[in-house]
Amino acid sequence: MTRHGAVQTPAFMPVGTQATVKTLDPSEVRATGAEIVLANTYHLMLRPGVETLRRAGGLHQFMAWPGPILTDSGGFQVFSLSRRAKVSEEGVRFQSHIDGSAHELTPESAMALQIDFGSDIVMALDHFVGLPAPIADVQTSTERTSRWLHRCLAAFHDLGGHDRGSALFGICQGGMEPSLRRESAHTIAASAVDGCAIGGLSVGETKAEMAAMLAETTPLLPVEKPRYLMGVGSPEDLWMGVSRGVDLFDCVLPTRLARNAALFTPGGRINIRSRRYAESHVPVDESCDCQTCHRFTAAYLHHLFRTGEILGLRLASVHNLRFLARQMETIQTAIESGTFVSSHQAFDSSYRPVRTEPNATALAAT
Repeated sequence: MTRHGAVQTPAFMPVGTQATVKTLDPSEVRATGAEIVLANTYHLMLRPGVETLRRAGGLHQFMAWPGPILTDSGGFQVFSLSRRAKVSEEGVRFQSHIDGSAHELTPESAMALQIDFGSDIVMALDHFVGLPAPIADVQTSTERTSRWLHRCLAAFHDLGGHDRGSALFGICQGGMEPSLRRESAHTIAASAVDGCAIGGLSVGETKAEMAAMLAETTPLLPVEKPRYLMGVGSPEDLWMGVSRGVDLFDCVLPTRLARNAALFTPGGRINIRSRRYAESHVPVDESCDCQTCHRFTAAYLHHLFRTGEILGLRLASVHNLRFLARQMETIQTAIESGTFVSSHQAFDSSYRPVRTEPNATALAAT
């Protein structure tokens, strides 16, 4: 439960990086079944800036989203987008990818920014290193992430985070090193955080490697606190993540794919630009209850994408978000009825995943 409402887990969060889920009105996002969205501190601190958001009455008022909002700390974007990022024990200094202006992000400022945004869930600042990397670098970043977590907790307390309606999640790092993953998970489990995130995955590793790191991590995290797998949004990965104890997911993948004519269906992903859909006068997914499938045919979406009409991007985004929301509803029902294992097997037997999935977390930076 948050001050802006409850979130039924397991849940998927659409990504509204810059205070918007691309191409969609907040009411359309809500209608897909989404209860919570994600926005990003790095982008919001640069544009429109915390002062503008304060004057607007907070992020919820600014973007007209009535439900809960989780804000990422911006750590990943600092290292993946900014120019000349220089990390030290104090924090990270970087140049904006927009205009080259100089900025600094520290554990304390990350807390202050997110609390001032009015975020319902605030993420601790972590130190991310791109993989592959020398184990010494991964160890340094993992240990620094733990030290920064303690500073985040202190700053969150000093700023009255809970009194101002926010919850704080810590982030587990450790790369692909099982011992470092376990060490980081132990640190978070022993901390007074409200939830536990798992970062540094879906960054180019295989699905088997991601599953292996989850197997090292989630058993060590407290079951009474939400577990959040960052940057993961393929349907098959949602099922896999839940099977390993994950409660919350986010990713730009469903909306990024939608804007590139890729739509989820029960049998796998399709490319609606394909000529095979030019005369397909039925919904993309006849089992789907989204507004796109309820009102329009595959042939119409094919036409929109072929002619470059913006409506095509919007309708495809609605469908993909609803598809993932329906997957989460199916998972919730299966857990409640004790049929999760068989339901997971049924999904795997019918859904054909793409073997060369894009780097989902890297996409989240854009």
